[in-house]
Amino acid sequence: MKEIWWINMSQAAQIRDVFDAIADPTRRRLIHLLSNVDEMPLHEITPHFPMGRTAVSKHLTILKEASLVHDRKVGRETLYKLHAAPLKEVEDWVAFYKKYWSNNMMRLGQLLEEENE
Repeated sequence: MKEIWWINMSQAAQIRDVFDAIADPTRRRLIHLLSNVDEMPLHEITPHFPMGRTAVSKHLTILKEASLVHDRKVGRETLYKLHAAPLKEVEDWVAFYKKYWSNNMMRLGQLLEEENE
C-alpha cells in the first residue's frame, strides 16, 4: 500500500491509459473539439467549457499523458492537437462487445419470431 503513495508524476503518466483518459465527459468533449481543428491554443479551447483555464489545462494534461493530445510551443502559446491513434484500443474493445450484443439481439429476435408463430 505504501508504494501507491510514492508514485511520482512520470510514473503516473506511464500508468495513464486511454480508458482512464476518456472516462471523463469533459475530456471526451475536448477530444471532440480538437477533432474538428488542426491545432488550437488553450485560450480558444477554454470558452467551450464551464470552467477556468487551469481546469481545462489539467484535463488536457491527462489527455496528453494518455498520448491522445500532443502539444507544441509557439512563442508564449501552447497549441494542442488531437492524436487519435490510441483510440484504436477503445474501438477494438467496443468491437468485441458489439459482436456479443449483436449475437444476443439476433437470438432475441429469433425467440420473438418463434413465439409469434
